[in-house]
Amino acid sequence: MSEAKIADKKPAVLDLAAGSYWWCACGHSQKQPFCDGTHKQGTGITPLEFKLDKQQKVALCQCKRTAKAPFCDGSHQKL
Repeated sequence: MSEAKIADKKPAVLDLAAGSYWWCACGHSQKQPFCDGTHKQGTGITPLEFKLDKQQKVALCQCKRTAKAPFCDGSHQKL
């Protein structure tokens, strides 16, 4: 498995509706922070599905170094 590409050094803060989402874990998606299928080109890293039970504001990791995927844990501050 290769290391994930850093898509950005700050989280994507979004107000999302309840539902299922696919978070890009490889960092190569053009639709950050969500998966667009680019991982299938040999990254060896698969996206992570997450579900929200209600509408809420979230901070999604874009540095791909979080220990709380898909949510930002501040790891980007150490890059």
